[in-house]
Amino acid sequence: MTLDRIDRKILSILQQDARLSADALAEQAGISRSSVQRRLKRLNETGVIQRDVVQLNPEKVNALMTFVVEVELERERVDLLDEFKRSMLALDCVQQCYYITGHADFILIVLARDMKEYDLFSRQVFVENPNIRRFTTSVVVDRVKAGLHVPVAEETLLKG
Repeated sequence: MTLDRIDRKILSILQQDARLSADALAEQAGISRSSVQRRLKRLNETGVIQRDVVQLNPEKVNALMTFVVEVELERERVDLLDEFKRSMLALDCVQQCYYITGHADFILIVLARDMKEYDLFSRQVFVENPNIRRFTTSVVVDRVKAGLHVPVAEETLLKG
């Protein structure tokens, strides 16, 4: 699907505030309300927009610690990879899971209330899993930037 300048503008605006009304979105994008509605319908139907979400501050809802975990599997058979991916999808405390290249197989972003809760998580998910060769955990000291914003401008991605 080809995105034009207006589609990109709408997507950029929505990533800042998905709760905007169609009227407010139309005003900011410089087009009519009905045009915004048609474009949003198309962007949703084609899967460009996957879902509308609310981004919470973990510190305000008792998830006080963030952990970055590198996971190395013992074996990388397709069925075992798929099993691990499914298990990560099922865990609410796993915010993000990436299958990567390099020395680790996966990078996870995990939330927990404290070290005790994370220790329980790591024992159940990693230590008791015979296909986990090793895992390395880093504790996040300061959440400098967190988000899922996808650059939609046609210019360079390095632009601020």
